Amino acid sequence: MSITSIIKKVALQIGAVVLVEPEYEFVGHITFKNGKRSVFSYAKLDINGLASADLAKDKAYANFFLKQFGYRVTEGKTFFADKLCAKLANPRNIDDGFNYAQSMGFPVIVKPLNLSQGILVTKVYNQAEYYDVANKIFQIKSGLIVEKFYSGNDYRIVVLDNEVIAAYQRIPLFVLGNGKSNVLELLQQKQAKFISAGRKNVVKFDDFRIFQKLQTQNLDWDSVIPHDHIVYLLDSANLSSGGEAVDFSDNIHPDFQKLAINITKDIGLRLAGVDILTHDITMPMVDYTLIEVNGSPGLNHYAASGEVAAKRVEELYLKILQALENDSYNFPS
Repeated sequence: MSITSIIKKVALQIGAVVLVEPEYEFVGHITFKNGKRSVFSYAKLDINGLASADLAKDKAYANFFLKQFGYRVTEGKTFFADKLCAKLANPRNIDDGFNYAQSMGFPVIVKPLNLSQGILVTKVYNQAEYYDVANKIFQIKSGLIVEKFYSGNDYRIVVLDNEVIAAYQRIPLFVLGNGKSNVLELLQQKQAKFISAGRKNVVKFDDFRIFQKLQTQNLDWDSVIPHDHIVYLLDSANLSSGGEAVDFSDNIHPDFQKLAINITKDIGLRLAGVDILTHDITMPMVDYTLIEVNGSPGLNHYAASGEVAAKRVEELYLKILQALENDSYNFPS
């Protein structure tokens, strides 16, 4: 179920009227019973302040402030395309990025400065891979981040107004061997399952990162995978690129609940997806790494992972609409 469909469904429960742009059905206008109005675009609603949402979107700025507040953020630096470097007082170009990566030691994570859905987030192992990814990023964005690689399980904790709504582990795209099918066939089968579950267009078969990941395992598209053998096809665990969710909403430890709520408040947000790496989110917090804070977390793939998850996402959007209807600072009626 799409986020637009969820918003339309929960709006009926509170008597709100939703008008959706019909061609793509991503953008909508909400009129509440009390006359207040609001809008949404994809997963973005008016629940967060504009400045706070922009701050969270820029990973480098967000990391700076969160580090000052005492959170354990990733170690990394920003680097820029030549056109932007020419305008900056302290330019750091693509070659500076490679030197920085080399000084930290490969592998490192290279990712766009302000893109979502895990687009072009890549684990790189050497100079050739670094320049390949960096140039791909600079074709569509003027900035990138080179980050230290951290190990651990990848979790997203969804927070709304001092409450953890959902928590789930994100597993990177993988295929499970059956002893007969090759990698391409297994991935085609997985894509078909995603589509039948309401997850559309999540796997891009031409993603260079899949081919790169296969190469590191001495595999290719034609490799037949042994029965019950798991082959990971991406390092990024983003659900938008084919990752899968394992729900921990009912047994997330209070330490991590408090951490996520405090991070959300300190960055000035009401709604956030707090992404962390840690060993076990169900145990008392010993260590963690804060990957990023998403001010407009896309939850449609999580909602498609099962009935319980779908219900949680519906409850979240119901609470968001109720907050928008009742907040005194909303659009004037």
